[in-house]
Amino acid sequence: MPGMNSGLNPASTILVTAFRSALLRQSVIIVLIFLLLFVAWGATRTVFIDGRPRSAFLGSAPVWHEPRARRLLRIGFGVLWLFDGILQAQPQMAGGLASQVIQPTTDGSPSWVVHLVNWGANLWSYHPIAAAASSVWIQVGIGLWLIFAVRGWSVRLAALSGVAWGLIVWVFGESFGAIFAPGLSVLFGAPGAVLLYVVAGALLTLPERAWQGPRAGRLILGGSGAFFLGMALLQAWPGRGFWQGTLHGQPGSLAAMITTMVGTSQPHFLKVLVSGFANFTVAHGFAVNLVAVIALALIGAAMTVAALRSDARLALIAVLAATVFCLADWVLVEDLGFLGGLGTDPNNMIPLILLFTAGYLGIAPRPEPGLATATATVGVTEVAVTEVAVTEVAVTEVAVTEVAVTEVAVTEVAVTELAIAEAEAAPDAGGADAPTPGTDTPAPGAWAPPRWSSRAYGLLREFAGVPVGVVAGLGALGVIIVGAAPMAFATVNSNADPIIAEAIAGTNGTLDTPAPNFTLTSQDGRRVALTSLRGKVVLLTFLDPVCTTDCPVIAQEMRLADTLLGTRASATELVAVVANPTYTSTAYTQAFDRQEDLDQVPNWLYLTGSLSQLDAVWHNYGIEVEDLPGGAMAAHNDLAFVISAKGEVQQEISDDPGPGTDATKSSFAGLLANSVEQSLGGGQ
Repeated sequence: MPGMNSGLNPASTILVTAFRSALLRQSVIIVLIFLLLFVAWGATRTVFIDGRPRSAFLGSAPVWHEPRARRLLRIGFGVLWLFDGILQAQPQMAGGLASQVIQPTTDGSPSWVVHLVNWGANLWSYHPIAAAASSVWIQVGIGLWLIFAVRGWSVRLAALSGVAWGLIVWVFGESFGAIFAPGLSVLFGAPGAVLLYVVAGALLTLPERAWQGPRAGRLILGGSGAFFLGMALLQAWPGRGFWQGTLHGQPGSLAAMITTMVGTSQPHFLKVLVSGFANFTVAHGFAVNLVAVIALALIGAAMTVAALRSDARLALIAVLAATVFCLADWVLVEDLGFLGGLGTDPNNMIPLILLFTAGYLGIAPRPEPGLATATATVGVTEVAVTEVAVTEVAVTEVAVTEVAVTEVAVTEVAVTELAIAEAEAAPDAGGADAPTPGTDTPAPGAWAPPRWSSRAYGLLREFAGVPVGVVAGLGALGVIIVGAAPMAFATVNSNADPIIAEAIAGTNGTLDTPAPNFTLTSQDGRRVALTSLRGKVVLLTFLDPVCTTDCPVIAQEMRLADTLLGTRASATELVAVVANPTYTSTAYTQAFDRQEDLDQVPNWLYLTGSLSQLDAVWHNYGIEVEDLPGGAMAAHNDLAFVISAKGEVQQEISDDPGPGTDATKSSFAGLLANSVEQSLGGGQ
């Protein structure tokens, strides 16, 4: 019937099933990646180590204690990325993110932001399954990589991947955190949660020496303080609606935000709590905003001063106050941020807490545990600080001397034993086959390494000795690749996924019944019988030549399907039959063809005839046509039929075009072209 339907339903069972199937297939690949990595790691350990100390192959290294601030950022944001990836796996994400999450974030933004974000959203609209599944695995992979990677190139690459993906999400998923839209406020989520992920990732790329001492902590805490001061100024700025509980009879900016969150699907107790605070804000908007401004300003000032002075006590007070404030806002204003079925992250307050807490830990480092142990060993308990330091240095020097002596003794014993073994195994020490001292030559009968290149052999030896976390980190990189690959292919594919059309119109019906014959008149006045088209696959539909809603869109889909068929279009005939009892003359079919540029398509036929002839065709193909009042376009159901070269109806397709967007047009065209190709491939 005329009038496009409501479009893509995020809860469509077709979309949800396809999304789950994609995740399942990819999860199998991911399991295999981890399995192969750990099997290879175990095999190399068996070959190269086999009970011997790892230091024999990689050398001994001093124990490294990761600074607490860095560890909090790495693990905390790793868990957040992992949690966000799990949120991306919600069933309605594939069909709903573009229209219900991405596009609404552009409200009030400048036109250039809208165009840029819509360009990015088109990728999701054209390939919802690939994009949704990719988002899941990329974020899960980043999270796992940050959790398992501890130091070196691995953690830096993990952090850089988080920065890159975070910027993509911030621009296209959050519209730059809505910083260009009116009503910007940290209480609502500014400057975008994922931008804080980017900041954390950038901090984790710093060299390890940057985390020694309070410098990194002061940087983080000072930056957090400046941010809070800026947000206090923005919150206090007059004319933005934050000071009013009601404005012109409507809730003010703050009250409106909270009231909106009340409608989110959530547990009853939380709904009551948020609703009560919304009512309180409507009644006391000035007081609520005043408290927010004062709290933001005081917290920002305290953090800034603590950073400048490296004052750990003041920093602790500021961090505790900021944590209470952020948690209150997260619950009462942001409503936890991820509820409602399409939430993609817990909003900005949790990552903000992680950042400024890391700043505090950075300027208040925990004493190394070895210091107290060494002091207790030498029996120093109540002496001056200077004497303790001197004693500890002395003790350390003695210990180092003893270790050095022990190592020399062990080395001499090892060399002596090696010489004895060599003498027994090869009496002719000067022979060509005598082993070189210091090499890892196996004993007679033992496994001997193949003659690989020294570089490849060395890499395998290193892989055998790496910790389990490094192996898991490599697996996490594999997870990211599994997610990124389909999205990369989707980016270069300009044709929308046919799954969109199936979700809108339903799955095709398979018939394999003889196609009822008819003889009608083409747009150029020729008599055309369906039987005369034998030998070609016929794509048949029914269009109203004066329709202004569905029919022009369907015609464009038919034309685009012809383009997608390429050289196989010559074996196909695109046929439309008039679906209007009043406007049946060839003048109307010719005008429609010119309007839709179908007069340039050589294998296009738009057939008409007398009302009795048309009525018979409508009846035989199940088309219901009804004149609308006023003598305008007719109401009819939208169906297409794929008729094989042998004259059998193979598929019945609902071609109701939905909202008629570029993505749905492309998707329906792909669906029609695929259906024709199936018939062509099935034999003629």
